[in-house]
Amino acid sequence: MAKSRFIFMCLECGTSHERHMGRCPDCGTFNSLKEHRLGTASSEPTPRLAGESATAVSITQIEAREEDRMAIGMGEVDRVLGGGLVPGCGILLSGEPGVGKSTLLLQIAQAISSTGNRFLYITGEESAAQVRLRADRIGASSEELWLLPECDVEAIEQQILSIRPAVVGIDSIQTIRWEQIPAGAGGVVQVREVTSRLLALARREGIPMLMVGHVTKDGGVAGPRALEHMVDAVLQFEGERGHALRVLRGLKNRFGSTEEVGIFEMRSDGLIEVENPSGLLLGDRRHSSPGSAAAAVLEGSRPLLLEIQALVTPAAHGAPARKVSGIDSGRLSMLAAVLEKRLGIPLGGCDIHANAVGGVKLRGTAGDLALAAAILSSFHDRALPRDVIFAGEVGLLGEIRPVPGTRQRLEEAKRLGFQAACLAPGSLEGLPLDGMRIHETQELADLAKRFVE
Repeated sequence: MAKSRFIFMCLECGTSHERHMGRCPDCGTFNSLKEHRLGTASSEPTPRLAGESATAVSITQIEAREEDRMAIGMGEVDRVLGGGLVPGCGILLSGEPGVGKSTLLLQIAQAISSTGNRFLYITGEESAAQVRLRADRIGASSEELWLLPECDVEAIEQQILSIRPAVVGIDSIQTIRWEQIPAGAGGVVQVREVTSRLLALARREGIPMLMVGHVTKDGGVAGPRALEHMVDAVLQFEGERGHALRVLRGLKNRFGSTEEVGIFEMRSDGLIEVENPSGLLLGDRRHSSPGSAAAAVLEGSRPLLLEIQALVTPAAHGAPARKVSGIDSGRLSMLAAVLEKRLGIPLGGCDIHANAVGGVKLRGTAGDLALAAAILSSFHDRALPRDVIFAGEVGLLGEIRPVPGTRQRLEEAKRLGFQAACLAPGSLEGLPLDGMRIHETQELADLAKRFVE
C-alpha cells in the first residue's frame, strides 16, 4: 500500500534530511528545517521522459562547431558571452532591483526577433500589457517576439514545445513554480527544482534560455547557491542609482572568457551601447580641483579611464569617518594608514570621503595610485595636473608596483588627450610610449614631492 513520504528541507541551503533537527548540519543555520510532503511512494519505478536516456560515445564522435553560436546582435552582450548564444545553454542574468535587467532582456529579445528568429518572452512579474508598454517605449516590436504571462512550469514547457522558439527568456526565475512542490514560489526548493527542469528541457531541445534572477542584500543571487552552478553562464548587470552607466559583467561562462564586460548607458528610450565609456566618464571633470585624479583601469580587457575624487577634512567629533562610493572601503583604510605611517600625514584625525565618479565600481589595485594622489591633493588643498593619468598598486611599505596592461591603459589615455602618466618603475618594460611624458614614481614620498608639495 502506498504511503506518503516526508522530508525536512533547509530553507537556507536547500539540502534535504530524513528527520527534523534543530540545526542544519550542512549550513549550520538554526530552526531552518521545514517539513515537505513529497507525495505517495510507489514500488514501481518512475518512467523516463522521452529523450532522457543517453548512450556513452567517444568524444571524437560528438559534433560541435563554433559557428553554431547565435549572435544576439548587441555587440556589448555578444562580447561578454564570447560571441553569442550556444544551443541549449542556460544563462542567468542577475542584478539589483531597478538596474535594468528586464529592459536588457527585452532589448535582447528585440535584437534576436528582428533577425527572424522567434523569441518567447515569459513574464511572471508583469502582465503582457505592461511588457508591451515598455516595449513601445524602447522600440522593441517584432512579429517574432512572443509574450507569455505564465508562472506554472508545466504550462511553460507545453508552450515551448508548441511554439518552438529559437530563444526563451524568463523574467524572473523566482516567480516560476511547480505545483507538485508545496513550497511557495521563490523559495529555495522551488527555484532549484524549476531551474533544473527548465534547463533539462533547454538542453534536450537545443534552445538557449535566459533567466532573470534577483539578488540578495549582499549581492548574491537569491535562492540556493547551487543555482549559479546549474547554469552555463552568470551575467551580472550592475550600476549605481542616479547614474546612467551600466556594466554587464560575466561572473561565469562555460563557453567563453569572464574577462570581458559590456558597457551601456541607461536612457529614457532604453539601454544604449557605449563605444567610448572613458569619454563619457571624464566628460564632466572640472578644471584644477584639489582632490581629483584620473585613474587608468581595466574592465575585463577594455581600458577605462575614470575620475577618482577624495575629500579630507578634520574630524568634527568621535571616530574619523571613512565613506566610499564605488571604492573598496578596506582599500581606502589601508592607503590612509600607509600615507600616515610612511609620509607622516596625520590622517588618523581626518574624515576621508572617496568616490569613483560615474557609478563605476573600482575593482583590483590599479586605482591605488590615483586614490593616494587624490587624498594627498585634498589634504594639501593643491590640484594635480589635469593632463596626468595615474596607474599603479600601492604596497604596505609605501612602494608603488606595476600593474598589468599598462601600455594598453596609456594608449587609451593618449587617445583622450592625456600628455603624462605617473607609473611604477618598469611598467613599460623599457619601451617608450611616443607622445607621453612618463613619471616613474618609486614610492609615495616621490609622488608627494612631485605633485603636491
